[in-house]
Amino acid sequence: MMRIGYYAHHHGSGHCRQADKLAALLPNDARAQLTVFTSLDIDSYRFTAIDEQQIVRLNAEDERPDDILVGRAGEYWQPASLHYSPVGNGDIQKRSHQILDTIFQRKIDLMIIDVSVEVAMLCRAASIPYLYVRLPGIRDDAPHTGAFAGALGLLAPYPKALESTQTSEWVCNKTLYLDFIYSQKAESCTYESFINILAKLSAGIEISAPKSTSLLSSRAQLTYKSGATRPIITVIKGYGGHKAIDEKLPELRSLLPNALIISLGPIDDDKRCYVDISTEVDDVTPFICHSNYLMMACGLNAVAQAYHYDTPLIVVPDDRPHNEQAVMAEALVAQNKALNWQQFKTSMSINDGQPESIAQIIHCRNKPHPPTSVDSIEKNNSEEDSSEETNAVTPTAAQAFIHSTTDYPTTKRWFENWLLPRLNLAPESTIEF
Repeated sequence: MMRIGYYAHHHGSGHCRQADKLAALLPNDARAQLTVFTSLDIDSYRFTAIDEQQIVRLNAEDERPDDILVGRAGEYWQPASLHYSPVGNGDIQKRSHQILDTIFQRKIDLMIIDVSVEVAMLCRAASIPYLYVRLPGIRDDAPHTGAFAGALGLLAPYPKALESTQTSEWVCNKTLYLDFIYSQKAESCTYESFINILAKLSAGIEISAPKSTSLLSSRAQLTYKSGATRPIITVIKGYGGHKAIDEKLPELRSLLPNALIISLGPIDDDKRCYVDISTEVDDVTPFICHSNYLMMACGLNAVAQAYHYDTPLIVVPDDRPHNEQAVMAEALVAQNKALNWQQFKTSMSINDGQPESIAQIIHCRNKPHPPTSVDSIEKNNSEEDSSEETNAVTPTAAQAFIHSTTDYPTTKRWFENWLLPRLNLAPESTIEF
């Protein structure tokens, strides 16, 4: 069994959450061997699948007044292979020591880097094997290209169907697509239970039971005492950034003045007046299932939660480096999984804001998207769907990957016998499969 190290970037909580979800897929004995490296503090994210002693809290990598060179010192002072590289920074020197020393002391066999070009280059220079997590977006710059080339393989925590058309062929060929990673199946929530949740969050809301068995009967609208309908719109935001979606709230309120608008996650104080409920919840699944519309940015964790539901989805990507969320939004729209903001506004004007009509626009030509199974990676990540039905007990791609690390005693044997046969690329010195 191999010992795995996981580097989780500190921006937002999504990288730590991905590590937590992947850890939850491991058997208990293997899970206890996992080590997570992060500079995110414990109050920003609390792991549920692993114990605190398995987490190495790294020194920050912020610039310091006594740095000899700042992190981005210009063309003639900064290596083209790195995004950020202060010189003389004591914190970065200490965190580099923490990473390398822990890898040596805990005999870590393989690192998963999510994400940092600098940590990838540190590992490659120290001859430590690593896999690099590829986020959506356009990442064809020299530092990313170097980090991708230096990895044993690349991991994409999303379906291959959402891959950007601008991604280089060799990068796709070197990528293992894990679909969206789930730690456990969410508990089902009935419409009545959802209404009870709303009642606790906001007193005085009068509701009616579903009146039909149509496509959206499980998302029946609230009603006033007068009998007028009131659609439910849930806006989901993460802590990695929510400016773009908050800026749309005034216009959303104008488009649907009678809607019950629910904001989950952070919200700017000056935008609270445009929503009826502003709160944070542990489980967003009931809101995804039973809202008439779902509006959100395009962070990986948020998209993963909503991807397999039929609730009409409006995507408002936040501004991120490498067009990360914009590219994901484009892919969702292209796959008939969502509407962008302009499409939503146009649909509202054409269909008088009817949820059924907008749902049909999104889903009428879109068949249900089956979860990725191990079959899809057994056939070199083929884009074609298997003609056989997916068995309910078939492990997901993420499960197949993480469990494979427990089946081999060394990284070399795992790399040659498990990973390489599933990629469409091989190093020149390796036997062709």
